[in-house]
Parts: sequence; C-alpha cells; structure tokens
Amino acid sequence: MPGGAVARVLIDSPLPQLDQLFDYAVPTRLADAAKAGVRVKVPLRTGGRIADGWIVELADTSEYRGELSELEDVVSDVALLRPEVWELARAAADRAAGNASDILRLAIPSRYVRVERSWLAADPDPGPLPADLPPIPGAEAGRLEAGIADGERMTVAADPRPVRLPTGEWVAAWAATLAQAAAHALAADRSALLVVPDYRDQQQLEAALAASVDRRRVLRTDARQSGGDRYRAFLDATGPDARIIVGNRSTVYSPAARLGLIAIWDDGDPLLAEPLAPGVHARDAALIRQEQSGAALLLVAHTRSVDVQRLVEIGWVHEVAPLKHVRPRVIPTEQQANPEPGSARIPTVAWRQAQEALREGPVLVQVARPGNAPLLACDRCREPARCAACGGGLAVPREGGTARCVLCGTSASGWKCPVCDGTKLRAVTVGASRTAEELGRAFPRTRVILSDGERPVLRAGPEPALVVATRGAEPIADGGYRAVLLLDGARMLLRESLRVAEDCLRWWSNASALAAPGAPVFLVGVAGALATALSGWRQAEWAEGELAARRMLRFPPAVRVASVTAAHAAVARAVEAVRAIGGVDVLGPAPADEGLERAIVRFDYSSGTRVARELHAEMIRVATERRRPVAGRPVRRPPMLRLRFDDPDVP
Repeated sequence: MPGGAVARVLIDSPLPQLDQLFDYAVPTRLADAAKAGVRVKVPLRTGGRIADGWIVELADTSEYRGELSELEDVVSDVALLRPEVWELARAAADRAAGNASDILRLAIPSRYVRVERSWLAADPDPGPLPADLPPIPGAEAGRLEAGIADGERMTVAADPRPVRLPTGEWVAAWAATLAQAAAHALAADRSALLVVPDYRDQQQLEAALAASVDRRRVLRTDARQSGGDRYRAFLDATGPDARIIVGNRSTVYSPAARLGLIAIWDDGDPLLAEPLAPGVHARDAALIRQEQSGAALLLVAHTRSVDVQRLVEIGWVHEVAPLKHVRPRVIPTEQQANPEPGSARIPTVAWRQAQEALREGPVLVQVARPGNAPLLACDRCREPARCAACGGGLAVPREGGTARCVLCGTSASGWKCPVCDGTKLRAVTVGASRTAEELGRAFPRTRVILSDGERPVLRAGPEPALVVATRGAEPIADGGYRAVLLLDGARMLLRESLRVAEDCLRWWSNASALAAPGAPVFLVGVAGALATALSGWRQAEWAEGELAARRMLRFPPAVRVASVTAAHAAVARAVEAVRAIGGVDVLGPAPADEGLERAIVRFDYSSGTRVARELHAEMIRVATERRRPVAGRPVRRPPMLRLRFDDPDVP
C-alpha cells in the first residue's frame, strides 16, 4: 500500500471489546483529508453499521492479512485529537480498566460546523505574553517560580484570606496564587491548565487572571457555556499559541501548546471526581499528564486531601511551605473553658459576637443543608431518623404537624430507632431557608441574604448583612466577613462516608478563609481532633494522622479499591482472576441493586496494572459471552460486568 494508506482508528463505543485500534484502508478520495486526529466514520462488519471514530495514527502497512474495509468518510478537516491527549486518555483508561473512547467523549466537545468554519477562516490574535510579573504569592519569593520552571510536582497550603485585586475586585487568595502561577508559565510561552471544582471558583480565578494577563490568552471551558462557545475555545486550544485554559474537571484533558503548568484548586472536592465511566479523578489524570509532559503540577488547598498526603509521604509531590503562618481565629464553642449548657443552636458568645460584627459589615452563617423543614434524629442515641418504607430522612413539614419522610411522604407515627429502640425524635438540622427566617426575626433591621444551590449568590458587599449559606455556596464578601458561624457541625459528621471527616474539615476551612483578618470564626457543636485541627489551622497534620489510620485498616487511599458488580457467577470469576495477585484482598460479594452482587477488591498501588488488566479482560469476556438458545425462550445476553476503580461510593 502507498504511504499513509492505512488508518488506525479508535471506534467511539462503550463496548469493552472495541477498545482497541482497528486498521482501515484509506481510499483515494479521502487521502488528503485523512490525518491523525480527525473524526471519521467507519463501517462495522456486524450488521453493516456505520460508527464514529478517531484516526489515531497512519501507517504504511497493516498486520492484518485479510482485506481491509475502507474509511466511510472524514467528518472534519481539523485534527481535534492531539497526540498528547490520546496518550493521556489511553493511560488513564488503562489505569481504570476503562475505554479510552469514554474519556475522549469527555475531553472533546461536540462539533459545531458553523463555528469550525468561522474558526478556520479567522486570523486569531492571541495578544502579547505577560512581562515584568510580580512574585507568585503564597510562598517564599522565587520558590514556586523555580518549581514551575523545573517541572516540579508541588502542594502548597493556600493563604486563608481574601485579597483585593488591582481592579478593585475581591477574591480568595488562592485565586491570586493560581493566576500568577499561570501568568509566569505563560510568560515563558508555555500553556497552563487551571482546574477548579465549580463555576464559583472559576469566576474568582478569571477575575484574578484579568488583572495579570491579556484576556485573549485565557480560554474558558465548562458546562455553563453554550456548545458553540465551548467548541470554539477547544479549537483555540489546539492552535500553536500558548494559552491559559480554565475550567472544571474535564479541563485536564484539554489540548495545550507546550504545556508548562497544571494547577488544581481543592482537589478533595467531590466535584473533581468524574461520575461517568471510567470515573478517573481529575487529580489522577493530572498526575498522569504531568509525568507524560514534564509540566509542573501545583495542588493548592486550605485542607490537604489524604490522597495528596500519601503522595507527599512517598516523595512524589513536594510540600512547599507557605510564605508566612497566617490563620483565621477559629473558636470551637465545645472546647471553651466553660462550655454553655443546653442545646442552643447558636451559643450566646457566638450570638453576641455576631451582633457586634454586624455593626461593621457582613456576617456568614454556614448551615448543613438547604430547605425549610428540620431533619430529625433519635433523641437518645442521635442516630439520624430514617423512613421505614424507603430509608429517606425524616423531617417536620414547614406547616407543622407529624414528622414525615422527605422522599416518599410517609408519616413517621410509631417510629422506633433501630439502634437503641428509642421512640422520641429531636431536630438536628434546620435548613438554610428556616435559618434565614429565624435570623430575620431576630435581627429585624438587618438584611438577610440566602445562598444555596437553587439561589446562588456569588458576592456580598461590605455593608452589614447576615449571609446564610449552605456548605460550598458561601459568597465571597468585599473585605471579608466580620464574623463566621459554622453551624450544624455535628449533623454534617453523621453522613455515612469514609471521607466525612475530611470533607467537613474542608468545608469549614474554606468558609473560615472567607473571614476578614482577625475576625472570629465559631465552630459550633464539634470537639475532638477535627476542632483542634481547624482551630490551630493544622490540616496537614490531621491528614497525616488520618492516612496513618487508614493505612492500618487498608482503607483508601492507603490502598486502591475497585468495585466489581455483576451476577454471582461473573463476580466469582472476576474475583478469582485477581485473587492470586500480590497485595490483593477481596471483600464480599454482597447483594447489590437489580439482583446483582458487588465485591470490593483492595490492592496495593504496585499491583494496579495487573489488577486492571485482569479485570478488564474479564469484562470483555462477559460482554462477548453468548448464551445457548433454549427452545421457547428469547435469547438474552448476560448482564454486563461493571467495574469502578477508586470508587467514591465505597464506604
């Protein structure tokens, strides 16, 4: 065959047996358009179907000795799949025993023909590169700059203060750190990928970038954009100019010319865990891409995740000391010399401080959940009260009356605690709406602002106001809050999850960092190691102790886990395939949904490649297995075997 006459194509399909490169002949009519990285349509031998795919590479010959099928069509002239993105997708999918096409579906947006044509016809001007930049804030002058230049993997504790930009806008200090780090990479004509959990963080980061670099050098990519805008930003990223690309978890897969920095804010946020198959966390994808590209990696957070603590302890990530020890003034009300008796939701000392702070500016009140109805728990053992019919939480309706299930509405009359046999209920959490109403009555001449998932508020002014916000929805206030009240701490800790303590410490730390310097932060209803870590601002020490405890129990991230869900026989075969690998132990199987079973495979990181390979092979075997037909019965394919590596739903 003539040079480049064979196209090696990855078919866009969730079927595990198609997760490989297939050779297709390039017909003469498509010889000029068929390039590595373009979308194509190819025929499948079964049923005469046409499938979408990507040309990964071109070759002169094929190892297949039969007659090759020809490419059906080339969909686009633009090479959207860059080699570095393909390498990342392939490596990330192999680590998670998944399909590379599933990752590419997340990484590359849908095509918009009109946008593509206008982009091809345009003559873009990306603007000048930044020059004469100040030192990167958050660490000793020159430390982060040197790490970026040398391609280091670094973690740094964020400065817990709001800062004012030259434009007059207020942002969290971490946003200024990431913006300046990206600007320094851009000044060296290298691209930067900045990954944040949600649009609130992204807005602050974009404001900080606007004060440092030409806005034409900044590309935004997130789900809140229109499809056309997102596709145009992706096309710009494929160009030869260095860019700063800002967005959510899928941003880590963006193409970038001469990648120099990957930075992630708050990697412990569950929004950075990809829910779609194969479920690769943005932090793990960033670690793979850093190793492949040689770019610097910067992990910034107020609360270091236990996953990053493991990387620090094995020497894979370097800890960068912050510039100076600055911490909020956190006061755990349960650890006072004379704790207040009773069950008041807001202790007297916190109430009085809030009254005084309201004379100067805004006060933040963080609550556990949105809504109006109070959630209930057993009065004797404090176990959350659950509906006997569906397992939902019990709450008192807004209009009063008998407690009911928040999901199915079943009355809780005759409720009995399954733990201690208690029959009395007590309110443990009051929603944000009810809290706002109560505070509005207590402070009749004070403006009350409610911020939650349904009614998000991104910014609060410097004037006095009570800001009631659910965790993660706290707006940033100009100059910082004059006081912060962290309520419902005990209720937050009742969530059944291995990471509940880590999540709570992160929620409280992020809210505390919104306080003005010297302003009091009251942690209500929580004592022990978490309260001590927050009040002393020693989150890294807490993460170290938490990792040591998980290592003794073989809990993640001290080890990796994979959940295997299928019918009993398929789970048994999959477990048997990996049981003999060193460092592997199996929990279960136990009943799962839809009559299936689930087993948990725990394994050392050094065994990850073998475990993923064996389980992926078993998934292909189950997917391609056919049952022998039985007379009088329809032919049914066996259920698929579902794999999830590093499953966040494993308690």
